[in-house]
Amino acid sequence: MELITKLWFAEGRIYILTDKGNTYSRPLEAFPLLLEATPEQRQRFVIGLDGEDIRWEEIDEDIHISSFYNTEEPNPDNVIADVFRRFPQLNVSEVARYIGINKSLLSRYIYGIKKPSQQRADQILEAIRQLGREMSNI
Repeated sequence: MELITKLWFAEGRIYILTDKGNTYSRPLEAFPLLLEATPEQRQRFVIGLDGEDIRWEEIDEDIHISSFYNTEEPNPDNVIADVFRRFPQLNVSEVARYIGINKSLLSRYIYGIKKPSQQRADQILEAIRQLGREMSNI
């Protein structure tokens, strides 16, 4: 397996250089915790001793080199992403907690990294509708 020798950020992407001279990149949307981190937080990383992973202690993020082998780009063309685009005032963390799912998973749906199943999309939409009903009763 290739080993990570260098890491940098540019134009909304994370890049790595390997010991074999290959450069890989992924959009920051693929890693919601990095996307939301400050530029300073992104720079506080450690490449693992085996060279196969990267760790950001401050934001509790770990990325394995295999994450860079996926060449599919995000496609935020789904109903969940549409709702969060239409209503940017929705707080992803709070909506995720209300629904009972991990914030990182909900972020992956929103950024198009992962596509929700129809059942999961229905669950998320129903929870957001329930929030709306609760707000309308104020």
